Formats: sequence, structure tokens, C-alpha cells
Amino acid sequence: MKQLSALTAGLVGQPMLEILDIANALAATGRTIYRFEVGDSDFDAYPHVVAATKRALDEGNTKYVAANGIEPLRQAIRDYTFGKVGFKPDLNQLVIMPANSIIDFVIRCVADPGDEVITADPFFPTYQAVTSYTGVKQVTVPMREGFRIDAGDLEARITPKTRLIVINTPCNPTGVVMSEQEVRDVAAVAAKHDIYLLSDEIYAENIYDGRHFSPSFADQCRERTIILSGFSKGHSMSGWRLGYAIGPAELIGKMGLMFNTIYTCLPPFIQHAGIAALATDRSLMAERMAHYRRLRDLMVSQLNEIPGVHCAPPSGAIYAFPDISGTGMTSVEFARFVLEQAGVALSPGSFFGSRGEGYVRLCYARSEETIAAACAGMKRALGGNKREVKFA
Repeated sequence: MKQLSALTAGLVGQPMLEILDIANALAATGRTIYRFEVGDSDFDAYPHVVAATKRALDEGNTKYVAANGIEPLRQAIRDYTFGKVGFKPDLNQLVIMPANSIIDFVIRCVADPGDEVITADPFFPTYQAVTSYTGVKQVTVPMREGFRIDAGDLEARITPKTRLIVINTPCNPTGVVMSEQEVRDVAAVAAKHDIYLLSDEIYAENIYDGRHFSPSFADQCRERTIILSGFSKGHSMSGWRLGYAIGPAELIGKMGLMFNTIYTCLPPFIQHAGIAALATDRSLMAERMAHYRRLRDLMVSQLNEIPGVHCAPPSGAIYAFPDISGTGMTSVEFARFVLEQAGVALSPGSFFGSRGEGYVRLCYARSEETIAAACAGMKRALGGNKREVKFA
């Protein structure tokens, strides 16, 4: 019998999509399903971004372009980066590609099989998905109370095989925003041991309390720091699959070559949409963030009325990460229970690492009516003595 490669044996993908498939199957039977399992927004991209996409198509921006991205978009990112984190990267420090692929490309460019990558726990599942198939070892640092990462705990896990540290602020799934001092401490550890530091800043536009601080302050992404950013979350452009990385020129060059090999280039009409997005009036973004804050507050208050559930308000991102240990269920049991009994699709915390057990993740970028109806359904189910339901 023909066999597939050992490389593919390690592929696990994103576990949230398992819940999505189950929810889709239930919805196909006619059931009403309230969808909180994936990190997508119910809100459309800004009209001027949609118009820019259409205009770029009408103007014939449908041919091959440079693998690293069109220069007007990279210039726009330079200016945007200066306004956000205080420096202008050189153009050869920038590469345009889907944000999720940046995780894969960075890890494959800096680490070989048997090398180690350090992440916090809980963590975004793609970090594990990439290491599991590449043969790179993921080393986790359990977050402390309040889901804070301690630089001393991180440094204790560094070995001669460590090639990369990954941080994510604001964090998916916890919504925690790292403080300036926490970021400085992690950056100091990376510099001390001369290790690459990937800063996943995809939610940097989604902050309610505190402010975003990037480890790029230390080297302006010229030596070891890599910024991962994009348009899916801050600009509600998930379907565009548009992201970018800023990093040391040699590494960015390798990533561009890898992207060239696999994808050739990102569609230019998509990139023109990014230029329009970066020019979005800040008042429009502030208005949408104010709405997200209201949704966050509604979700948190409603979750805290459910028996056995406690939720602290997240400082950033678009997720609530409530503690459900008071229900007596594991996170997978809870997810299955509320899907069956209340039609609520959410992600078990165990999908995000061992420290996520006892929690579940819900994306609250939904309508107020959807949040209210879903939480009311979970409250009825958990208050209705139906928890004897068993799951395989």
C-alpha cells in the first residue's frame, strides 16, 4: 500500500474548525446554532475597503506581482508602523502574506527538526499545529494567575536548542494585554540569549484597557524581533487573508523566497484593499472598537449569570475566556453540552493548551441579540439539571 510522508503524519490543523464542522452539520438539520467558535467578526469590512477591492479588479490588478508584496502597500505599512510602534522599517524588512502562514514560515526559517520553540500556555493552536508537523519541539511556559507570562519562567526553559520565543499580545484566547514591563522583560531574555522573538500582534488594534507595546522597541526588527500583523481582526477583513511580517532583512528574504515557492504572490487586488484599510479614518476604527467594548461587556455580564461560570473582562482581542470549572465538566464536555442543549458553538479551552482546561473561548464579535439569546440558552440548560448527559 502506498504511504504518505512522515511529515504529513504530524498535521493536526486548527481544532476550532472541528467544532465549526459539527455546528454546520447541526445547522443543516434546521436547528438554530449560535456561532462563537471561530475568531471571525459578524461585521463587514469598511465600505471603502470593499470599493478599493472592486476598483483594483476593474483596473486590471490581477497579474503576478513581487512575492514580497507590491511597493505601495509596503510603503503604507512603513508609515502605519511608524504611527503604531514608532519606527519605519526598511522595505526589505517587509513581506506580505496571509498572517497565519507567517507562523509557519518563521518557524521553518529559523528552526530545524529537533530544535525548540517556546510559547506561553494557553496559546494560539497554530503554534502547535506547525511544530507538530515540522518536527520542531514546542516548549510551553504555563501562564501565572491572570494569564500573565513571567520572564523568569520563560528563561528557565531556554536550552541550547531554543531557536524562537513566541508572544501574543493581546492574547488569543485569553484576551490579556501584556504590560510594557512584561514585554521589556521578555525582549531582554531574547537579547541575552540571542534568540529570535516572534511577536504576534494580530489583535493590536483590538485593545480596551491598557495600550499596545511591541518588543520591536529593542531592535526595530533588525536583529531578532519579528512582528506578525494583518487586517483580519482590526479591519474585519478575514476573507481577504491579508497579513504581513516585519523582521530582520535576511529572515524576511528567506520567507519571501518560501512564499514565492509555494504561492508565487498574494493577489494584487487584495493588496490594494490593504492600502485602503491602512488609510481608514481612526474615528471609524474607534467607533467599531466602542461597539466591540459594548459586546464584550454584554458577553461578560451574561456569562457571569450562568451557573458554574465565571468570566473576567478581557483587556483586548475579541474573545471571552470564562472559567467553567464550577459546572463540574471538562472544557470539551461543556462545549458538547451547550452545543447539544442550547445550540451554542464555542471552543474548549483545552484546544489552546493544558492551561486552557477548565475554560472555554467565545468570540463575541457578534450581534447583541445573538449574545443574549445564546447566554440565555446556556443559563437555562445549566440551570435545568441536564448535566447528567454523557459524551463519548
